Amino acid sequence: MLQSSGDRAPALPAPEEPAVRTVLLRGGDVYSPADPFATALLVQDGQVAWVGSDGAAESYARDADLVVDLDGALVTPAFVDAHVHATSTGLALTGLDLTGCPDLAEALRRITAFVRAQPAAARERGVLLGHGWDETGWPEGRPPTLDELDRACEGAAVYLSRTDVHSALASTALRALAGAELAGRAGYRADAPLSRDAHHAVRRAALARQTPQQRDAAQRAMLRRAAELGIGAVHECAGPDISSPEDLTALLALAAGGSEGRTVPEVFGYWGELGAVDTARRLGAVGAGGDLFVDGAVGSHTACLHLPYSDDPELDGAAYLTAQQIAEHVAACTEAGMQAGFHAIGDAALTAVTEGVRAAADKLGIAAVRALRHRVEHAELLDDAAVAAFADLGLTASVQPAFDAAWGGEDGMYVTRLGAERARAMNPFAAMVRAGVPLAFGSDAPVTPLDPWGTVRAAAFHRTPAHRVSVRAAFTAHTRGGWRALGRDDAGVLVPGAPASYAVWAPTDLVVQAPDERVANWSTDPRSGVPGLPDLTPGGPVPDCLATVVRGRTAHLAD
Repeated sequence: MLQSSGDRAPALPAPEEPAVRTVLLRGGDVYSPADPFATALLVQDGQVAWVGSDGAAESYARDADLVVDLDGALVTPAFVDAHVHATSTGLALTGLDLTGCPDLAEALRRITAFVRAQPAAARERGVLLGHGWDETGWPEGRPPTLDELDRACEGAAVYLSRTDVHSALASTALRALAGAELAGRAGYRADAPLSRDAHHAVRRAALARQTPQQRDAAQRAMLRRAAELGIGAVHECAGPDISSPEDLTALLALAAGGSEGRTVPEVFGYWGELGAVDTARRLGAVGAGGDLFVDGAVGSHTACLHLPYSDDPELDGAAYLTAQQIAEHVAACTEAGMQAGFHAIGDAALTAVTEGVRAAADKLGIAAVRALRHRVEHAELLDDAAVAAFADLGLTASVQPAFDAAWGGEDGMYVTRLGAERARAMNPFAAMVRAGVPLAFGSDAPVTPLDPWGTVRAAAFHRTPAHRVSVRAAFTAHTRGGWRALGRDDAGVLVPGAPASYAVWAPTDLVVQAPDERVANWSTDPRSGVPGLPDLTPGGPVPDCLATVVRGRTAHLAD
């Protein structure tokens, strides 16, 4: 038996070392429904074997291969990010990040500095990539013109996705690479960001010139960052309009084999192509969904709405799929035993989804449709009827609370685009929980950063108070919810028999936070048996991740 004592990070095996067969962690707080007062956890062969008190742990200590003193640290299930784009996230981590630019001038300065920092060969033959600009917060209130962009790029081919990744700035050099037919595509504008099909065309042109080495480095960077944040699994939402088959298969292979001998978070892939059940299976995807676009995004004026945008009455968004196409896709997936999924944000897009899924249920039987737990990504502008339809059809809502934190509120982008009444209806998490709609939380990184505790905080302190959920409910949606969205009810919780995927957090005071103070006060009574979680009151720090373990193998260990 090896004995270790906690200092900062627990003395678990390093990520590049073999897993230890039996590990006993004790002397901390263990978040588990099996025992709300647990202080110890036993892991054997990659599974949780026991949860309980330090006193009872003594009987296991003599037979454990490694005993770890948690020194007051908190152990929780590892997070699951239910919607990511790994390569794009890695490129944002390692490339040009325009997130948080205060104005247009600063964005242009950053673009020029980034271009000048690249090797000459990369500027001449490749495409430089960046992400994160958002003109809605700039004093100028507009993105750069094509002439301004070209001057900043100094002739280089540059692709810069907007923060919502549904439109992009493309330099003249990149537009030329996309082909002469670009000007005839929907969403093309000669002197403005490109959206719709035109955006997809320049993105494909940009990604086609990315080398396998660049892609691999980006994917490794993303998985490494996820592990550092206590994320043990991610759902990659791929598809022909957002990545490539090669991108998805490379990511799945990397996750299966580890990164440079190190354990990494698990990756579950989705392929968003209409009717492509066989393609999804061939690529190793778990579902034919993810970013199968029914519409676009609010910020880019492409989320499909029943009524026009408040700031541009000539626009009501983009409708990429009809209810009939949705019904046919759901039916094909259901008959094949594969999960379907759709990207839908606007109320008109969500109406199309619920009508389509309902038609498939009428054809195949509602029990068959419910059993697959088909998904809807984002599901933002939901009314009561849509929430009820989600619950009745067994649809999983894969949602991103950080969207509200970024764009909600009385003076946020939602109000600008939609008006105050519709903005207040966005992201109604509490209504979905009350109706029994399964929630799985994610980031949509790089749209918003990988930030699991920030995501839990955003749901618990929603900018519209009526939509808030308890920290406990939000935490469950970001851990067990991600596994349930995969059809796995045995994971995401620290109970005997569950996979030992967990995170260790620096010691912190534990509290129970709920929108209703009466519930919170009752929950802190020891007789309630409700385990506490870190205080996520806005403005305070989020917990510091000391270690992340994936099925008993260390994926991250703090220095």
